[in-house]
Amino acid sequence: MNDLAPLLTPEGRALLDDVRGTAPADELAVATRLRREHPAELVSAALGQARLRQRAVAKFGAEDAERMFFTPNGVEQSTRASVAAYRALRLKAMGVTSVADLCCGIGGDAIALARAGIRVLAVDRDPLTAAAARANADALGLAGLIEVREADVTEVDTASYDAVFVDPARRGGRGRIFDPEAYSPPLSWAVRAAFRAPHAALKVAPGIPHEAVPAQAEAEWISDGGDVKEAVLWFGGTAPGAVRATLLPGPRTLLGRGLPDPGVRPVGRYLYEPDGAVVRAHLVAEVAQEVEGGLVDSTIAYVTSDALHPTPYATAYEITDQLPFNVKKLKALLRERGVGILTVKKRGSAVEPEELRRKALPKQHGPHSATVFLTRVAGAPTMLIGAPARAVTGAGPS
Repeated sequence: MNDLAPLLTPEGRALLDDVRGTAPADELAVATRLRREHPAELVSAALGQARLRQRAVAKFGAEDAERMFFTPNGVEQSTRASVAAYRALRLKAMGVTSVADLCCGIGGDAIALARAGIRVLAVDRDPLTAAAARANADALGLAGLIEVREADVTEVDTASYDAVFVDPARRGGRGRIFDPEAYSPPLSWAVRAAFRAPHAALKVAPGIPHEAVPAQAEAEWISDGGDVKEAVLWFGGTAPGAVRATLLPGPRTLLGRGLPDPGVRPVGRYLYEPDGAVVRAHLVAEVAQEVEGGLVDSTIAYVTSDALHPTPYATAYEITDQLPFNVKKLKALLRERGVGILTVKKRGSAVEPEELRRKALPKQHGPHSATVFLTRVAGAPTMLIGAPARAVTGAGPS
């Protein structure tokens, strides 16, 4: 598909309605039927768009995804709607009323900004992507707030906007790009664009090295439902050098306090697994202080404590056993406990969870469940066995 225009015609829209929800196994039969009355290329485009819409439900929700238009890269690279909405509300709280959305993709962030009441200039240099963004603004009734422009973002004048938002392309022909200067456009260009605006938000990969974060920026790592989604560099209206981890839904935000690394201590009754955004933001020390704990190993982001403290920033487990890594001993323990459901988590171990689960679970499964952590304790390969601590539900003060 290299042209959305046929799908935007009355015939194209009718076809999209007709193929909505088509299962992969039914595509051939549906295509054969529809090609009797419609051009083959249009039928193929409609079925392709239906597949993309089905994939997009996870990011945009069914109500929006079934009305929107996507490209394969657009589905893959667009921001999850919940994350975009959170970021838009942060900009609105800063007093921003207009944003230049550079590298807008299919318009996911522009949609969130417009729904927050912010006027948006959405720019992308790819004709098909820009066409999708324009179609999405129209489909969701936001065309009055979103102007889509097909252009090179490096040539766009953003002086009349309160803020710029830049989401550089972080994928190339060989997959993900990890060097911020290999983004398109490079991070250094995005930072210069940020300096020219009263406010700015730059979306970057969550694995960005902390040393690559400009001193003038606040760095925020965001997770949604426990999955780390992105990092954002904020300029203007924020504290330069600040670090935060934000967990959605919520939002719940943990601010860095500049604490030293926690000390290593023996494994206590409870093990805390910090949220991935907390780990990426290097805020494990803040969690350790909250739960009165320390690390099981100086290189591992597991916190242990003798006490159970409710915190939204880590999941707590009650530890019942600590063993040196040994599959046979683990299998014997699981058989003795009647375990039939085994969750395997790891940090600092090369063992694959599925492989361990296959080898360790007894053939005669019991009715109970357990969680095993493959990790290092004071440098030694160790297995910690336990279960989620019931008193910690993930709810707590932000």
